Amino acid sequence: MKQSLNLDDLMTAVRFCAAQMDSHYGDTVFDEWVVISLQGPAPRILHYFGPRHYEFRQNFMRDLGTLRESLFSGRHRPGDFEFERHGYGTSFEAFMALGNDVYLICNNTRISMEEIARNPRWLSAQIPFADLSEKICAATATAPNGTDQFSRPCCTK
Repeated sequence: MKQSLNLDDLMTAVRFCAAQMDSHYGDTVFDEWVVISLQGPAPRILHYFGPRHYEFRQNFMRDLGTLRESLFSGRHRPGDFEFERHGYGTSFEAFMALGNDVYLICNNTRISMEEIARNPRWLSAQIPFADLSEKICAATATAPNGTDQFSRPCCTK
């Protein structure tokens, strides 16, 4: 039987993953972690932590870059993820499907995935990310019942 994973539990797991990745890597891997819902007429931010909350909302469609087609395809099971090796600047480096058209966006706003992957420590930094993926596979992510500042539309398709 699958255990439900609410947004608070999910963000605790994401923050733990981020800290573990940074520890293995020896520096910040992703400085932007965002849970976004693609349900409804416009994507909504459910939770954000990173250096550019307002700019994320304003530049979401542009920053999707080459991940856009895959993200909007809707062919992902919880825990599926994809990386963009050549994303640069604020273009997103990765996403992970959380279920029900809810995704985790991972980004480094300073360097590209290609630069991150050059560091030999990147291999061990991927372990906590894979562990998070496994945790997501074992549970269904659910958005909170109420609305808050992260529930407003952030952009349009």
